[in-house]
Amino acid sequence: MTKLRLALDAMGGDDAPKIVIKGADIAKAKNPDIDVVFVGDEAAIAPLLKRTTTLRQAEIIHCLDKVESDENVSQAVRKGKGTSMWKAIEQVQNGNCDAVVSAGNTGALMAIAKLQLRPMEGVKRPAIATFLPTETSDVCMLDLGANIECDADNLVQFAIMGAAFSRSVQKIERPSIGLLNVGAEDQKGHEYLREAAETLADERFGLNYAGFVEGTDITTGSTDVVVTDGFTGNVALKTAEGTALLVGRYLRAAFTESLFSKIAYLFASAALRRVKHRLDPRVHNGAVFLGLNGLAVKSHGGTDELGFSNAIKVAVDLVEYGFIPDVQKAIAHYTTIKEQDESGT
Repeated sequence: MTKLRLALDAMGGDDAPKIVIKGADIAKAKNPDIDVVFVGDEAAIAPLLKRTTTLRQAEIIHCLDKVESDENVSQAVRKGKGTSMWKAIEQVQNGNCDAVVSAGNTGALMAIAKLQLRPMEGVKRPAIATFLPTETSDVCMLDLGANIECDADNLVQFAIMGAAFSRSVQKIERPSIGLLNVGAEDQKGHEYLREAAETLADERFGLNYAGFVEGTDITTGSTDVVVTDGFTGNVALKTAEGTALLVGRYLRAAFTESLFSKIAYLFASAALRRVKHRLDPRVHNGAVFLGLNGLAVKSHGGTDELGFSNAIKVAVDLVEYGFIPDVQKAIAHYTTIKEQDESGT
């Protein structure tokens, strides 16, 4: 593996900078070939670095200001260049770092990343994508919160970017695409969903469109990519995470309610640990902003150090995969056909 350099927004997240530094320490211990640059309040960061095993000599880019979790996008953008989020993304924009990771305000992160890294040519709206566990393999799902309202063209672009992303990362030659809807029947859903479905089924785009899917299909692995608007996608993601945590609490309660259940746990503990690991939201922490000319990874704001270390791993893996040219090529192909249709050629 070649040496990678990551910019970390040290002030983003509910328990920053502590979880950012602890998470980076975990990630660095597992992968010594990464260098990390912490962006934020040096007075808060430096003492924490002294307690780490791998990061005592890590670089700090000092700035006092940060984007608050409850700030709206316009407030965050007005703060602009003085915040740790802005300066961390700037490290990618100017070529000093290969990727940025932040657990900060999602809307602000997307807006500032768009301003600095710029959307790819032809991309109307970048989207947030991640991989979720299913019964078979992981499914790529987008958008997960960047675009609350979408039209048919937005959803088609999400599908194209998601398929290219899946093809690059998962090495699936023709990823199957499902469009999230309230039913699998062709007549179900809003008009813009049916319009998007018609475009996705057009053979000229070379997509493996499988049709509408419902919420229950996400976890079965019936398709490789699930496409939806940011509002629905974010609700679905948070519901899935909450359900996983609820199942974990039920299992803990069930195996501690009596002597016999405690004995049963001893026999089932290995299998239960595997289930817990598979369902743990921290293991799947880290979503990528697709459609930008640079790599930005969003960590959950409320994650712990293990979750943040996994977001860093996502960034490292994505740099290694080099998926951005694949997404650019797919969008360019779609744009060319659309322009031909509009000009009548």
